[in-house]
Amino acid sequence: MMKTASLIRFFGVVGVVATMFASALAAERPAMRPPAVPLVVHDPYFSVWSFNDNLTHGPTRHWTGTAHELCGMVRIDGRTFRVMGSDPRAVAGMEQVRMEVLPTRTIYEFQAAGVRVRLEFISPLLPRDLDLFSRPVAYIAWEVKSIDRREHDVALYFDASAALAVDKPKQEVVWSRPDAAGLCVLRIGSKEQPVLEKAGDDLRIDWGYLYAAAPDVDKPSMAIAGRDKTRSGFAAAGRLPDADDPRMPRAVEDDQPVAAFLFNLGAVGSEPASRYLMLAYDDEYSIEYLGEKLRPYWRRNGMDAPELLAAAADQYQLAKAACEAFDRELMADLTAVGGPRYANLCALAYRQAIGAHKLAALPDGRPMLFSKECFSNGCTGTVDVIYPASPLFMLLSNELLKASVTPVFEYAATPQWKFPYAPHDVGRYPKANGPVYGGGEKSERGQMPVEESGNMLIMAAAICQLDGNTAYVEKYWRLIQGWAEFLKEKGFDPENQLCTDDFAGRSAHNANLSIKAIMALGAYAKMCDMAGKRDQAVMYRRTAEEFARQWMEAADDGDHYRLTFDQPGTWSQKYNLVWDTLLGLRLFPPEVAAKEVAFYQTKLERFGLPLDSRKAYTKTDWEVWTATLAQSRRDFDALMEPVYDFVDHTPDRVPLTDWYWTTDAKMCGFQARPVIGGVFIKMLADPKTWSKRSRPPDAARR
Repeated sequence: MMKTASLIRFFGVVGVVATMFASALAAERPAMRPPAVPLVVHDPYFSVWSFNDNLTHGPTRHWTGTAHELCGMVRIDGRTFRVMGSDPRAVAGMEQVRMEVLPTRTIYEFQAAGVRVRLEFISPLLPRDLDLFSRPVAYIAWEVKSIDRREHDVALYFDASAALAVDKPKQEVVWSRPDAAGLCVLRIGSKEQPVLEKAGDDLRIDWGYLYAAAPDVDKPSMAIAGRDKTRSGFAAAGRLPDADDPRMPRAVEDDQPVAAFLFNLGAVGSEPASRYLMLAYDDEYSIEYLGEKLRPYWRRNGMDAPELLAAAADQYQLAKAACEAFDRELMADLTAVGGPRYANLCALAYRQAIGAHKLAALPDGRPMLFSKECFSNGCTGTVDVIYPASPLFMLLSNELLKASVTPVFEYAATPQWKFPYAPHDVGRYPKANGPVYGGGEKSERGQMPVEESGNMLIMAAAICQLDGNTAYVEKYWRLIQGWAEFLKEKGFDPENQLCTDDFAGRSAHNANLSIKAIMALGAYAKMCDMAGKRDQAVMYRRTAEEFARQWMEAADDGDHYRLTFDQPGTWSQKYNLVWDTLLGLRLFPPEVAAKEVAFYQTKLERFGLPLDSRKAYTKTDWEVWTATLAQSRRDFDALMEPVYDFVDHTPDRVPLTDWYWTTDAKMCGFQARPVIGGVFIKMLADPKTWSKRSRPPDAARR
């Protein structure tokens, strides 16, 4: 792994080459209206969004919808304007003239009173460097300049609410000013510190500490006090309280405490003036895995919060440049492969997908990436959530792909798991102590045996393909072989059971689930071949080929293939078929996908392709997988245009849902889930781009 600073410099250098081309593409890229805009998005707890088109039209919120207020104001020649948040309402909102969402950054621009303000939220989630990727530090940067050829006296205000450090506003908080080299730092945390005590879905963190920090060379003023006092003081007189509020501990709902900063820029002309601060969250312990509390990955070698902040400040300029380069290059590739609207969709999905994960470390330092089923049931390490999210990591970091399946493999290898197929999950976030879905460890009720076994084998094969060897899976070969044996016996004609689309209920003889089993058996044969297990490779390859031949006969319904083998007149998206090409399995003739793609175009609704013939709802991630079956860009675009229209028109102002109605763009359920990383799958269908993006850093540098 490259050292953090080296990797940042590398991205900064290579990005310059693509700057002109990428800038031209950005100018041509049509705007997308995000249902919600990512601001500070790092993990399932440290996740702040704007649910409005304009940053000043509402409070910023946690992905669950709970207010996690960030407030920003600008004072120009004695007049105060809001640029972030809807409070204080007596202060006018500055005119927003631009908003752009990029993979690692969100950029706003405002203007009023002869001044333009650029406000940038930067989350350095660069997947080739796990140290940098795992840092729970966001940069919030301002650039201010005159646009009327006059000088203006300008001051900046920012605050972060103590609500970011509690689950419920009735909980009490405490605060302090810790030392960190070269920084002015404020810290807020809950009084009780119930570390990893709660597990569930609609929860926010209530342990660890929120930090706000700025370089002391910029001479900021700062204070922790009630939000009304800090905000009104700046709005009226450009001042903060002279001292921190001494009344603590107290409940967040009691005159809500905020960590506030003020930057006096003085006279600002046409030459931009800039400032930044860091917002960070140190949870100290992130996950409980099989009874053991795991540190966040960035803490695995003993780093603490002051050291984290100092390192992040020292590398601010390099990290900012690296994010700019990463965004330019990735957006250029996305546009080239899928078009400008596809690039916008992926940019919106990037931080959401990553921000629904937490990178923790085992005691030996190995990374483990834990997903959260946001607003579906709160499970963690859910195999049928890891699977749809996996294309993002397959494209950009095989190490993160490995880290996402390692918790499942390690758990399944323990005596706790007694079934011959893969588990559904490893717990409920953040407690990963064993499955909780369906029958959990106790019974087969509600399990997804074909679904999860197929998912694990397909992802294992992708890991081996990216590594060029089977080294990672050798440790888990007993499990992999057992799951392949199970699919050989049970996978072709699935019994009455759930698949990943469990909201649709159980079904027997599910044709798409059968495809998954066939893909998984072909994937296992490929791994056997790579591992030198020739006899097994030949046997499982023949089995997969025979199953594919039988499938084409059993599922055929004239101009398309059925939802289930025994129900003529039905249909479904066969999104699992995408791996036949991506993994080079070639088990089905191309005519199968071509027939399905042609049929799908006759079933499109205004906002997308229904999941199947039963109802008009769909899944955003599966729609992109299905569109990726298209053999021409024209057919891909035909299936994707309604998806883009859904994003632009959905009335539900929440982080992107993956389950909605194709007739009116309304959300059925789910929001902010990691499965949205699946929209990156189109990139895997372009071998040249996939190879370039997935190369290890050292290879990319050469």
